[in-house]
Amino acid sequence: MTDLYRPDDQRPHNFGGLLTVAPNMLEFMAQAERVARTQASILVRGQTGSGKELVARYIHDQSRRAGQAFSAINCAALSRELMASELFGHKRGAFTGATHDRTGLFELTDGGTLFLDEIAEMPLDIQAGLLRVLQDRCFTPLGSSEVLHTDIRLVSATHKSLRKLAADGDFREDLMYRVRVVPLYLPPLKSRVGDVAMLSWQFIHSLNQENERHIDSITASAYDALLAYDWPGNIRELINVITYAHAIGEGPTIQLQDLPPELRGEAPPDESEISIEQNERDRILALMQQHKGHKQAVADAMGISRATLWRKMKSLQLM
Repeated sequence: MTDLYRPDDQRPHNFGGLLTVAPNMLEFMAQAERVARTQASILVRGQTGSGKELVARYIHDQSRRAGQAFSAINCAALSRELMASELFGHKRGAFTGATHDRTGLFELTDGGTLFLDEIAEMPLDIQAGLLRVLQDRCFTPLGSSEVLHTDIRLVSATHKSLRKLAADGDFREDLMYRVRVVPLYLPPLKSRVGDVAMLSWQFIHSLNQENERHIDSITASAYDALLAYDWPGNIRELINVITYAHAIGEGPTIQLQDLPPELRGEAPPDESEISIEQNERDRILALMQQHKGHKQAVADAMGISRATLWRKMKSLQLM
């Protein structure tokens, strides 16, 4: 009989929703707790889908600002105009379509923590405004001459090297030093020993409660495939894979054939007939239709950032 793996009794550590059993993650979260006690700006370096926003929220919750606002914005998901409005706010008539005053996150988050995900995608002119906030604790809403004051603690995140971007002229060097006072390096899922198995069962338990199918075991071959995979999309991709296996298979056991082709070391069936580029193009078009053109939802479904999706769409002549 094929060996079956079932959930063990090991209880994960829970850091504000970030679950782990991996020693390197426990060390990382201990570092996060220590820097949370300071007021220093923190830069979380980590791959897409690895849980950077959960880390930022945990830092906020462990800081003396815990009772104040926590705000988050993904710089790769917004146009320049919308990003400026979200951060600085605007006055009615500041630009076409500004039919009413809007309070920005710099004002709304006064006294709290602001998390800027994918900060490397922030346009240079908005970087200048952020630098002013960090240096002088003040800003001016769009379309206004009034200078407002704010006290925010900045936590930002990126999967890119800000030093390299600064050297290439794509990120302000003076802002880089303000943003990465304390850099933290979030381990990717593939290096978190024990987390793939533990998180797989966490997701399976949740799906068991939501759906008719109830899974209580995984075959050895499927289990080995989960552990051997590199997980470029990290936890976000793992959620998608378990959801796929839960939906596509039958019975109480996840089989190897229930996993997506890439985990089985196979190419999707149509890649022998059409190019990989065409396959990716078709996938993006299908997801765009499914999500009614919402690019952030498409990027999330693919386990990539919105900026990466934009580059893919541009190279595939989809925009």
